[in-house]
Parts: sequence; structure tokens; C-alpha cells
Amino acid sequence: MTDKSKKLLKLFVRIAITSGLLVWVFNRIDISQLGEAFKAAKWQYLIAVWATVATIYWINSIKMRLILKEQDCYLNTTKIFGISAVTALYSMVMPGMLSMGMKWYFLRKNTGKGINVFSSMLYNQLSNAVFMAIFGLGALILTNPSAIVLKNTKNHFLLPVFCGILLVTIVLFCVLLLNNRTGSKIINLIDYLSKPLPEKIRQKIRQILDQIALFQTAGWKFHIIMFLITIGGTSFGGVIMYIFAAKAANVIVPFSIFAWLWAIIFIMQRVPISIANLGVREATLATILPIYGVEPPKAVMMSMMLFSALVFMAVIGAVFNFSGFMTGVRQNETV
Repeated sequence: MTDKSKKLLKLFVRIAITSGLLVWVFNRIDISQLGEAFKAAKWQYLIAVWATVATIYWINSIKMRLILKEQDCYLNTTKIFGISAVTALYSMVMPGMLSMGMKWYFLRKNTGKGINVFSSMLYNQLSNAVFMAIFGLGALILTNPSAIVLKNTKNHFLLPVFCGILLVTIVLFCVLLLNNRTGSKIINLIDYLSKPLPEKIRQKIRQILDQIALFQTAGWKFHIIMFLITIGGTSFGGVIMYIFAAKAANVIVPFSIFAWLWAIIFIMQRVPISIANLGVREATLATILPIYGVEPPKAVMMSMMLFSALVFMAVIGAVFNFSGFMTGVRQNETV
């Protein structure tokens, strides 16, 4: 099978998954009820959703600027924000991690250091996933949604216990991996455990591990700052965005559930299985929110509000893309 055929097959699979998830979601609701939810929506909160997502992108741009600086790549926050917005535009057709290829291209063009940019982007993506996992697990421990689902049984404590064990494991693994003394041993262990895997996969794993090793000398102050920026911007910012979207769609649930719900959807959207991440968010909200008494049409309406935030950033990206803002190119690039 040629590379072109593989790409077409992957695109077909993503379209099929997106369509399947959306069909499943809309089969669960009455279209007329969705129309009523649309009419009853509080559209003033939609502006707050858009303002929040733009703020999240700006804070993430500050974080990316600091990471790039650690790799001797220097760009201002506005330039990175513009590149991130353009990436949102491409993510409408290139889901998940695939759209990151365009972001790498633009960052490389503006720094001339492809390897350094790749390392920075990898650290940024992995730190986002890890920190969001920590945030989500902590929220699950505190809110314990299983107490509602399993309220008539004695097993509702199992979820907090499992999340606690997983949380400690993730934190311990990250500490050992990023420590300058133990990091190399952890990397060697991962490389050894990956031996049974196909060679192509092992090469990808080695490549990732090699890039992570570059940040083992960054110092704990750097990693703590990245943690605080991610928690303060992406984590709490995302929760605020979900609260505004819920208010816009007249969804009434405890705001605390949005902490772990946002973390789950954030991590799931990193997996390139759908177009513009459609279907994943909708199916998750339409499955979980009814547990808290939310009518499915309102859950879908909320997901549409959240999707509009991506469209909003894509529009900003289009403005950046066609305004000539992205034309700055450094000479003597390194791959």
C-alpha cells in the first residue's frame, strides 16, 4: 500500500468514526427538542466562551515561548499565538496530533531550528497531557462521581482509590523521568521493555525518549513553572469555559464535575480519530451529563457551544493566515 493510499484510508476511517459518533449522538435526541434548546440558549454566554478560549490560547502561547526559550528558540507571544490560531484552522481537517505538523512547520520557519522546535512541542504536548491527567484524577478523587452511579452499593470508594494510585504512579514516574540522575535509567528501562514491539514503533519511542532527555537538565524550577501555567491556564481555564458553555445551554450540574470532564475530553481529543475532534466531545457529554439529570438535547447544545470555540479560533487563525502575519521566515534552517 502506497503512502497516498494509507493517508486516504486514515482519512476515510476518521470520517467514518466522526460520522458514526455523531449519528449515535443525534439518534439519542429529538431534533425538535434540540430546536427548543437552541431557542432557549443564553447567547450572551457564548461571547464569554470565546473570550475564555482566546485567553487559554494566549496563556499557552506564553508557556510555549518559555519552552522554546529553553531550547534557544526566541519568538514573542503574539507570534506563537498567531501560529496556534492557524493550527486551530488546520485542525478543522487535520485532527489531534496531525495538525501539530503544521504548527511545527510554522515554528521552524520562524526560528530556523526544526529539531529544537520538535523537542519543545513534544515537551509541551506531553506536559499538557500529564498535567491534565493529574488535574482530572485529582478532581475525580474529590468529586467521586461513582457515588452517584453506584449509590446503592458499597463499591463507590473504588474509583477514588484507583485514581489515587494512578495519580501517585504518574507523579512518581514523571519525577524519576525528569530527574537528571534517574532519568537515563528510566529511559533505558522503557527502551528495554519496548523490545517486543515492531521496529518502527520502537524507533518512534526512542525518538520521543531522546527528546524528553533534553529537558532532564532544565531544572525543577522550570518544570514547576510549566505545571503552574498549565494548571492555571489550560486546566482552570477549560473549566471556566465549560461553565460558560453550560450556562449558555441551560445545563445545570455541579460545576465540580467539569474539572474531570474537561480533563477526559482534553486527553481524548489528542487522539487523531475524528475530524476536528467532532463526535468525541459530543458523545462524551451526551453520555455523562444525563447521569446528572441533564436532558440529552441540552448536552448536545453545550457541545455545540464548545465546538464554536474551536471555530472562533479557526476564524482568528484565518485572519492571521491571510494577513501576511505568517510570512516571517528565518534563513539557514536546520531540520
